[in-house]
Amino acid sequence: MNSRLRRSLLLTTLLALFVATPVGLAANPPNTKVAGINVDATTIPQLEQLMNSHRINAVNLTDFYLHRIKQLNPVLNAVITVSPTAHADALAADAARRSGDHRPLLGIPIIVKDNIDTTGMPTTAGSWALAGSTPDDAFIAKQLKAAGALIIGKANLSEWANFRSGPSSSGWSGIGGQTNMPYVLDRNPCGSSSGSGVGAAADLAVAAVGTETDGSIVCPSSANGDVGIKPTLGLWSRAGVVPISADQDTAGPIARNVTDAAVLLGAATGVDPHDAATAAQAGNAFTDYTQFLNDRALVGARIGVWRAGTYDPNLVGPVAEPLLNQVIAALTAQGAIVVDGTDVDLSATVNEFPALLCEFKTDIATYLQTYVHGTNPVTHTAYPQTLADLIAFDAAHPNLEGPWNDAVFEAAQETNGRDAHCAQLRADTTPPVQASINSVMAAHHLDAIIALTNNPAWPTNDNPNEGDLGGHFGYFISSSSGAAVSGYPGITVPAGHDAGLPMGVTFMGGRWSEPELIGLAYDYEQATHVRVPPQFIQTIGDALFPGIPNP
Repeated sequence: MNSRLRRSLLLTTLLALFVATPVGLAANPPNTKVAGINVDATTIPQLEQLMNSHRINAVNLTDFYLHRIKQLNPVLNAVITVSPTAHADALAADAARRSGDHRPLLGIPIIVKDNIDTTGMPTTAGSWALAGSTPDDAFIAKQLKAAGALIIGKANLSEWANFRSGPSSSGWSGIGGQTNMPYVLDRNPCGSSSGSGVGAAADLAVAAVGTETDGSIVCPSSANGDVGIKPTLGLWSRAGVVPISADQDTAGPIARNVTDAAVLLGAATGVDPHDAATAAQAGNAFTDYTQFLNDRALVGARIGVWRAGTYDPNLVGPVAEPLLNQVIAALTAQGAIVVDGTDVDLSATVNEFPALLCEFKTDIATYLQTYVHGTNPVTHTAYPQTLADLIAFDAAHPNLEGPWNDAVFEAAQETNGRDAHCAQLRADTTPPVQASINSVMAAHHLDAIIALTNNPAWPTNDNPNEGDLGGHFGYFISSSSGAAVSGYPGITVPAGHDAGLPMGVTFMGGRWSEPELIGLAYDYEQATHVRVPPQFIQTIGDALFPGIPNP
């Protein structure tokens, strides 16, 4: 049985089967108006007001997004599965509103990354090894639904959250194929929450949910002109989410504006008895973060600038320096006190990858044995229950899981999992980074630290011997490890463009500092209004970054 037939048997809602590839998208981008309302430029609270005044309803919104997914997904490959109950859920939301229900996300269509358990839709992490696996809702999915959200689909991702192969192509999965970014279609959307970033940017839903271990929310958000929040570890439950490591994993919102990201952030908080880290929320979490949206938050705020270690000025300085200077100018104009040279010491992150390897071996087995049961409908074999089983599956099904290797899987398998050595690796990683962030912020009396999130999107490279950036990682801007390894929050906001490719700036703070960061990010967003909708341009050439010669 060939791969195409297997796909049709497994997921009748796989959207690549719906229609032929649209032609001329860049010349005639599909409009984003519903009942005369431009939903691309309308926030969730505004949509709620419009629905309360009967200008629009959940069925209008849901049908618009379902049609748009059908129209654009053959080009973008951003959505793996559409909910078979989406329209019925929208009808129920409208009925609830007529009965006086006014929950903050009532009738709002969202998509979640396909490593988050969602009742009625498979959770695959992009791999055929989990094809057809349908656990019940993860805690955060339950919370979003309890707030009224309509989960209309599952987003494509870098398979296994980009913790399988070395090298890899961000946004590629065996089930979903290669996700393409909507600004320039042959550019890479960054991963691993690539489909979530693209889905929000291209209006395939009002907003999306991604997950991050190190960079997987902020990078696709920045690359696709979105706002992304990587929460404090424990603000969102990790139960029912396919893991890399419980010591760094968290889900978080991706949206087109800070307001919508704040709405989603509060809706999914809550203490989960199945995730001990959430117990620390007491006195630190809020169900409504929109109360912190303050367009005067930057006045008098002390903002540190982290340059060293986030990019090589000799390689990407012509792109990075002018943009960072523009950000600093905008912050200063809003009344912020900018302190340059406040660099975080990341030397301890030399231990991060070894720690993740041993943690993954144990944590992925725990997830599989807890949530994945029965028989795979594609291969007619029992679902894998250990990392060794996953490696064996990939070896047995190269037609489904190629062209990438299992180098990361194999390195993790060689460890002993969560043993004393693994615990020491973590102890040598996270506390030193936390101490560095705390020390820098205290020494300079900072309210936040900023850094460029990442470089503009690079051409997608599907060469299995090269992968992302063709191996030229000296050209990669990244500031995600500070927040990721420490477990502290970060929020990325659109900051500028390079040849039409979005770039973002990340605001980072101490533990539980989401309220302060949201205020600062909102003020910056309202002062700059950088984001523009994508235009679905086919290509701008094969240079890594315009204006910088190819290496």
